[in-house]
Amino acid sequence: MPLKIYRRGEIWHYSGTVAKRRFRGTTGTSDKEEALRFTSEFEARQRAGNLYGPEAVLTFAQAAILYLKAEKNDRFVLKVASYWKNTPVRQINGGAVRQAAIVLHPNAGGATRNRQVIVPTQAIINFAASLDLCRNLKVKRFPVITKRKEPVTWEWVQKFMGAASPHMGALACFMFLTGARVSEALDVRWKDVDLHARRAVIRQGKLGGDERSAHLPPVLVAAIANIKSNREPGEKVFGYSSRDTAKPVWRAACKRAKIKQLSYHACRHGFATAMLHSGVDPITVAKLGGWKDAKHVFVTYGHAMHDDTLADKIVTKTDTNGVDEKDNSSRQDRLNAARSNS
Repeated sequence: MPLKIYRRGEIWHYSGTVAKRRFRGTTGTSDKEEALRFTSEFEARQRAGNLYGPEAVLTFAQAAILYLKAEKNDRFVLKVASYWKNTPVRQINGGAVRQAAIVLHPNAGGATRNRQVIVPTQAIINFAASLDLCRNLKVKRFPVITKRKEPVTWEWVQKFMGAASPHMGALACFMFLTGARVSEALDVRWKDVDLHARRAVIRQGKLGGDERSAHLPPVLVAAIANIKSNREPGEKVFGYSSRDTAKPVWRAACKRAKIKQLSYHACRHGFATAMLHSGVDPITVAKLGGWKDAKHVFVTYGHAMHDDTLADKIVTKTDTNGVDEKDNSSRQDRLNAARSNS
């Protein structure tokens, strides 16, 4: 039986059978002509799907729902889903995605367009492709002008902590000494922290729900211990609901401390930079900080040190015979003493 429409209250609904499948639902409109058009298009999509496979009828909205049901990262998903709505996935190509990025962020740089439009759109469609519902999508990224971001130093963190509340000071210290992203740090619960063992569990949202165990240096243990809290297992350690609610407090602490306004991420940046400058290899830094790729750590955070005397550290002071100058000097002193006594 073909789809037919009927009114329920002011809204038109549809019911019937298409390609041996029973359908029933709302058209979402009180206008009869709109309802008939909706039903006709819906019926055509279902027949096409039956003939040509799921890609013929899959919409971006449906793909987004599947993506979110799989508990994937929902950041920026709502905005791109609102843009594409019920656009069939088969109609979305690389050029269309790049155009969407320009429309949604007309005054933004390439990095923002890539991160907030291209990445989530591509992730949603490629997840659907992994379910054999459509084909994979490739999108050329916008060029990005790389700007060197200033990393936080331990001296900066100490000044910040001196001017901040216990919660905020401990947050900055935690991000700097564990390499945690701000979203990861804000999600740490008291059940994740063992101050006696000096360990904390960090859930890595960017890596699909993986976890890592972080070491807590004594100064960080003390900072967390100073947080006033009832310490219920499910309660957040640092107390802030999101990065946005913490941001005004963060900026105020910088101002009171009379230090440069640096971002949350500068703490994670500082962790990697300080580790590399301390001689820790990029693979270990990547493991400790939760980066997937050691190359990314090296390229992004491996800034040159501003010390032109570093070559002294790789030189062993030896004479031409390979004997340490200290040993050679001692031997010469003994020879001189022997000659004096003879």
